[in-house]
Amino acid sequence: MNEHLYRWRNKELREHVSVVDGTLAPTLVLKNAIYLNVFLKQWIKAHIWIYKDRIVYVGDNFPTNTLNTEIVNCEKKYIVPGYIEPHAHPFQLYNPLQLAEYASKTGTTTLVNDNLLWMNLITQKKAFTLLDDFMTLPISMYWWTRFDSQTLLQNEHEIFHDSNILAWLNHKAVIQGGELTSWPQVLADDDHILYWMQEAIRLGKPIEGHFPGASESTLTKMKLLGASADHESMTGEEVFKRISLGYQVGLRYSSIRPDLPRILSELKQLGMNNFDALTMTTDGSTPAFYEKGLMNQCIEIAIQQGVPIIDAYMMASFNAAKHFNMHERLGSIAPGRVAHLNILESKENPTPTSVIAKGQWMKKDGQFSNDKVKIDWRSYGIQPLELDWDLEESDLQFSLPIGLRMVNDVIIKPYAVSIDGNVEEIDRNHDESFLMLIDRKGKWRVNTLIKGFTTNLGGLVSSYSTTGDIVLIGKSKHDLTIAFNRMKELGGGIVLADKGEIIFELPLTLSGLMYEGSMEKLIEKDKQLNNTLKQYGYMYNDPPYNLLFLSSIHLPFIRITPQGIVDVKKKEILFPAIMR
Repeated sequence: MNEHLYRWRNKELREHVSVVDGTLAPTLVLKNAIYLNVFLKQWIKAHIWIYKDRIVYVGDNFPTNTLNTEIVNCEKKYIVPGYIEPHAHPFQLYNPLQLAEYASKTGTTTLVNDNLLWMNLITQKKAFTLLDDFMTLPISMYWWTRFDSQTLLQNEHEIFHDSNILAWLNHKAVIQGGELTSWPQVLADDDHILYWMQEAIRLGKPIEGHFPGASESTLTKMKLLGASADHESMTGEEVFKRISLGYQVGLRYSSIRPDLPRILSELKQLGMNNFDALTMTTDGSTPAFYEKGLMNQCIEIAIQQGVPIIDAYMMASFNAAKHFNMHERLGSIAPGRVAHLNILESKENPTPTSVIAKGQWMKKDGQFSNDKVKIDWRSYGIQPLELDWDLEESDLQFSLPIGLRMVNDVIIKPYAVSIDGNVEEIDRNHDESFLMLIDRKGKWRVNTLIKGFTTNLGGLVSSYSTTGDIVLIGKSKHDLTIAFNRMKELGGGIVLADKGEIIFELPLTLSGLMYEGSMEKLIEKDKQLNNTLKQYGYMYNDPPYNLLFLSSIHLPFIRITPQGIVDVKKKEILFPAIMR
């Protein structure tokens, strides 16, 4: 492991001291700054000295040695710590590099990310090299390690075993275990996951839960087993209960759960006046939700809802850093911290005019510099999807008696199929469609019907899914074949076809899962996808999440997975996958 990426070496530490002594000049000085001191919870005027990627001095003194120092007068400006997104899923159509670059434009300079994609997609050796590559970026990229796949993979035990999980936990870029979607198994008898939890705790790394609607008894038991935090509260009362039990609580403002304004209002009614146990998260929102930024949106909402301004900023910086035991490195403006700083026009407006990440200007006076952010995806085997098989007529057989009925964006229930699935096209006067999950390697398939996705779309084919396998939904086998062939030509993506015509396509040329291009263009494509589907009877809010959730067994009640159709509550495979 490249230790120098995760801590300063002795030579660098001596240089930092030399800057204070005046024998070396700082690289950047922000003079006459009014900055947020999170320890005193006060705004204080000071000069901030930065040497390369580290803050070396904050106080009244001005450096005597300013040889080649950039000096910026910050009079009448306010400086706050760079924002921290504590719970990012950095592969919701976008890729982690793209998200990091875009997030920094509005002041989010640290992301704590889900590692699930790397566990499924590339070898451990390549993944760890990639994590090191991310640490060379100006934006700080940290990770958590999963303890389960969130679905039922055919090769589950090849990924989630002791040597792999423990290696991830011991990596310096991994600062958390979880999120714990498999908590019911832990409560029951899964000592393997419990062992991994205890190892994380031994290493000083918290455990993120996933406890939507959990009772006081469940929350208490999971606290006893080692859970540290949870971001699944949907009401102020649920937040209040978790805090009272000692949890760190993440408040969500996401495309699926934009609960933050209402929860803060309810907490105010409950008399909440201490915000130290609270963070905020956008929880892996889909691209269009990020049009106005990431954590700056959350801070703005918190201020609007009456959270004291200093607490609002700390909820998006210091509170998260402290929770991850990273507060000596991140989340504050003080000697020894990474130089992540946001320069604001006013305290009330958290969208910065200038952003500094690891001592480098990411945005200066509104102008963004994007030449500092590079990752060579191809060197990791992350490239356009290459399928060496074709969709055959024999694959398009739909005869199962049980289908999936969408209740909302998240909930899917079973229903008894009453129509004939062995037709070329399903009638367009109701909301049932063909549904298939097919192995990206072409070895197996699972076929059924889905009710409630759209009313009259011919075909949708997506290589974007929880498992990386191919999802097909639509009324017409002909349109499904057209959409599949186009997706294959693109090297992966989401393609919609109707009545023999391609009506939408989104190339996802990074392993068929992620977009390679600007976030701004992706945001427009995400909007277009939603609007196009709504023209064909789509009734929900977040199509990419619908595609992900089809296979997610942490959600009720029935799912389509690589092993087959699964009853989530009973953990039973109702109908197994068919080998092709």
